[in-house]
Amino acid sequence: MTVKLAGRAAISGVSSRILGTLVLLAAMGLTGCSDVDSMLFGDSGTEPDSAGPVASSSATPAAAPAPVYNAPAYNAPAASAAAPASTVAAITPVNIQPGSDTGSAVSKTIATLRAQLQSLQGSLAGNAQGYAELHATGANSAAAYYDTRGRITAHLQVGTTRGNPELVGMWNQAQASLDQLSGNINKLNALGSRVAADANAAHFALDQIAATFNVAGAYDEDHRQLSVLQDETNQTIILLDRLLGEVSADVQRQTAYVANERANLTTLASAIKNGELYGADLSAPMFSSGRTGAVAHGFTGGSAPLVTIKFDKAKVDYQQILYAALTQALQSRPGASFAIVAVSPTRGNVAAVQLSQSQAQRHAQEVLRSMTDMGVPASRLAVQSQTDPGVSSNEVRVFVR
Repeated sequence: MTVKLAGRAAISGVSSRILGTLVLLAAMGLTGCSDVDSMLFGDSGTEPDSAGPVASSSATPAAAPAPVYNAPAYNAPAASAAAPASTVAAITPVNIQPGSDTGSAVSKTIATLRAQLQSLQGSLAGNAQGYAELHATGANSAAAYYDTRGRITAHLQVGTTRGNPELVGMWNQAQASLDQLSGNINKLNALGSRVAADANAAHFALDQIAATFNVAGAYDEDHRQLSVLQDETNQTIILLDRLLGEVSADVQRQTAYVANERANLTTLASAIKNGELYGADLSAPMFSSGRTGAVAHGFTGGSAPLVTIKFDKAKVDYQQILYAALTQALQSRPGASFAIVAVSPTRGNVAAVQLSQSQAQRHAQEVLRSMTDMGVPASRLAVQSQTDPGVSSNEVRVFVR
């Protein structure tokens, strides 16, 4: 089904253990975007695989200097970025009971094992405190990020100028908050490695305690102390496993959060450049365009083009409906790639056909830049061209691959 749009754009049917998990998550990409200034106002000659939209600039004549507006730097208000109360349960180390020396060889082994367990308890207390601090830091960074991002979205929603310096400052602040979260994830991963090492040491100590029960020449008091030490070691293992599980879950949750918000920031950068909010984020539920006469159809994944844009006039307004279609397609197939096909008619002489092909290819490059501005990675896009005797004007068709 094809729907006609203003500008005649048309759209069609749119634990292996916990440590292993930590290592895998540490390998995930957590690098940040480039500074918003280069993302928004890069060189106009930049290739289409650039992370953000581009614009050109011109020099101001010295004889008639233009007035300069120095926008104040944006500082996110601390009161509106308050983090939620911590949900981390306190971990209280086990109190290791002292024992008397009976003079046997077994008693000396018990003393060594007790010292090892006391060292593990000290490490557990320090790591638990470190996790509570990292958890609170992550919550503060997330709250600050969402506060700033919400202000940008609200400003764009009511309308603003292209490349508004105030919004550029807010974008940089949001980017800094995400960078802090990325650094927090790396610290959490290092903490998880230390806790996992302590857990392995505790399990090894438990095996040594079990073996010491079979050593000859022990007093009854030695076995009593071994039993107490065994219970204390089991309790320590439970606490270490709990802490490791909480750290692992936090790493996984924050990693997914940062990766998703990196893409959303890319979309916001394009919106700030254009002074217009495209629509919901790529992670948001599917939606329909609010334009009169435009209807968003469900993504079918068939062979029909996802979007057909007819360039039969000087200015074709297609960005909103293209964004809606891409959102639906990526929700159905998050790893989808896209083919951008420039279609030109075959009518007229050879020169006219070649001219139409060149124009169609320029339109395809324009659509490609729009899609990268909207946050689609350039590595997922490919441009092709073809002729079609059945069309009367140049078209660009976007297919899901």
